[in-house]
Amino acid sequence: MEEIKALIRTHRMDAVLAALHTHSELPGVTISLVRGFGRTVGRSSDDGDMAVQFGTVEMAKIECVVNDDAVDAIVELIQQAAHTGRPGDGKIFIYGVREVVKVRTGQRLQRIE
Repeated sequence: MEEIKALIRTHRMDAVLAALHTHSELPGVTISLVRGFGRTVGRSSDDGDMAVQFGTVEMAKIECVVNDDAVDAIVELIQQAAHTGRPGDGKIFIYGVREVVKVRTGQRLQRIE
């Protein structure tokens, strides 16, 4: 199993969720609105140097845990739906998940069903 964590522009969240709904093996997602900052390159100054600007922006964070065989397709859906072509479109992170424990039953899963 893998966890996919995507930070995307908030205005692309509905398009990403619509794309994810088309994948039959996706068990569900968690969505959070988050704030943070990153390095962005601004306009060049009078001397020709590029100015580095720091700013706080709001992004949508989408998290899901999926079986290994679904990772590539789900990452592709997110990337295509979130893409605007401008700097700051976001990032997708993929992490290994050893197992999942259901809180209600205590059942340990090696694969999401």
